[in-house]
Amino acid sequence: MTERTVADVIVERLGVWGVTRVFGYSGDGINGFMGALRRAEGRVEFVQARHEETAAFMAVGHAKYTGGVGVVTSTQGPGAVHLLNGLYDAKLDGVPVVAIVGQQSRTVLGSAYMQEIDLMSLFKDVAAQFVQQVNVPEQLPMVLDRAFRTAKATSSPCVVIVPHDIQSAPAPELDQEHGVVVTAPSWSTSAKTPRDKDLEAAAALLNSSHRVALLVGQGARRAVDEVVALAEMLGAGIATSLLGKPYVDETLAFAAGTMGHLGTTASAYLLGNCDALVIVGSNDPWTEFYPPPGAARAVQVDIDERKIGNRYPVEVGLAGDAAPALRALMPRLRPRPRGQWQTDVEQEVARWRALAEERAAVPAVPVNPERVVRELTGRLPGDALLSVDVGSCVYWYARQLVLPPGVPAHLSGTLASMGCSLPYGIAAKLAHPDRPVVALAGDGAMQMAGIAELITVAHRWRQWTDPRIVVCVFNNRELTEVTWEQRESEGEPRFAASQELPDFPFAGYAELLGLKGIRVEDPELIGDAWDQAFAADRPVVIEVLTDPEVPLLPPFPAGREKAENMRKGLAAEDDGGRATELLGTYVSHEERGG
Repeated sequence: MTERTVADVIVERLGVWGVTRVFGYSGDGINGFMGALRRAEGRVEFVQARHEETAAFMAVGHAKYTGGVGVVTSTQGPGAVHLLNGLYDAKLDGVPVVAIVGQQSRTVLGSAYMQEIDLMSLFKDVAAQFVQQVNVPEQLPMVLDRAFRTAKATSSPCVVIVPHDIQSAPAPELDQEHGVVVTAPSWSTSAKTPRDKDLEAAAALLNSSHRVALLVGQGARRAVDEVVALAEMLGAGIATSLLGKPYVDETLAFAAGTMGHLGTTASAYLLGNCDALVIVGSNDPWTEFYPPPGAARAVQVDIDERKIGNRYPVEVGLAGDAAPALRALMPRLRPRPRGQWQTDVEQEVARWRALAEERAAVPAVPVNPERVVRELTGRLPGDALLSVDVGSCVYWYARQLVLPPGVPAHLSGTLASMGCSLPYGIAAKLAHPDRPVVALAGDGAMQMAGIAELITVAHRWRQWTDPRIVVCVFNNRELTEVTWEQRESEGEPRFAASQELPDFPFAGYAELLGLKGIRVEDPELIGDAWDQAFAADRPVVIEVLTDPEVPLLPPFPAGREKAENMRKGLAAEDDGGRATELLGTYVSHEERGG
């Protein structure tokens, strides 16, 4: 019988912390842990990704879709380096992840040994809240417990480095003695509520205001009803950050949609004309789309005091969880009768909705990407889970998709890393195998990471109660978002050598893997493609040939200046005529009101 090892203690401790799944890729530096996972006979499942980076994205996705802690593992050296992108995704979006990383045996550290990297230095920024190497077996339970407690308390990634010889050492028998710290795998959140004097100050500010706007982020995920109640009491409009979009019902007449560069004209009007701003659980970095400093007095609600005033000169901070904070605030507010501000906001929301519909109907060659997402609205199942990649597709998600209430949608929001959508989608599917998953991705992101992870989908889909995972690929043979950024921010023409992508048969590749592939070149067939995908008995890749010349125009009034820069870049392009024409169409729609 195999002697119980430190690696067995790791697996046992993970189980007590409620971990059922570890994402990763094996290697010699983590073989002791792999052996313990095998011996655990499935009590903690190991999910093999195609690359450590996507494994880390899966751990982030698991945390986002479940609300728990994502766990990822890798070997030392290159495996550890590959984790960084996913761990930074967790850090910047505020997600709890624990990475268990192998290391060469302690006896060779410092000898420039094969795959030897100073892992403490490597991870010290991304895991600034907690990174520790286990140097003796007795240290392991305490270090792992601290990593989980810190990850949960700070909503950040934490790293535990376990040298190879420690993993296979005999499991320690711990007594309470000098030099040994015995801990328990337990944690409890604090009940944080704002101070009464801050609540009174916030109420006085809002009661004296006339045009209130709410900016809602992911920190409001458990305050959906409270946000709407506050808006109705104050006659306010609601804009969301990109990460906050799933937590506001965008069918409400006063829901102005997403703010920022990829946002809506209604959100730009709301934030540009309010005299009071309530920021609820948002740390959105698009500061140029906030009200001009001094134009609006601001209240910010956030569970993390460090974020209050981080993006805007806030007058009153309410440090606390959003739901109890808003419930404590509302009895202090004076409900107001319907006024002109509500009417104006609702008119701008209606105007935006008409404009979005008109934009999706603009003829393109061959397919307008806005229409692809618009056709998903109304077809997305109410129990679906959505993942979105980084690139132009996130613009169409933000502007065109109305999520059914309660449908979670996640992406790499602040790091904005390409290649996240399929790893996120796989994590969502593993956590909820009885629910359909939709992943939206550009061809650049799919070529970067998604093609490889389709192999993981093909390997696992028969294990799922509901086999549907629908991957929609916007294939325009272009890194479209960066192309438009070159025109917009630099006034530069498109640089074909950097922007043009090789074509790839995404639908055909899906068929080779035993999945269903649908290729769409006719805009009239988009709706049917979505219907086929949701009726399928297996995962589906919808490959839509979309037009890269459809402009990524920011909402006006900022979009007016940006459009001029785009024209300058297009004027220097030999083949920029059609893009210039489409840009002119979009601008004219905006100028005349949709």
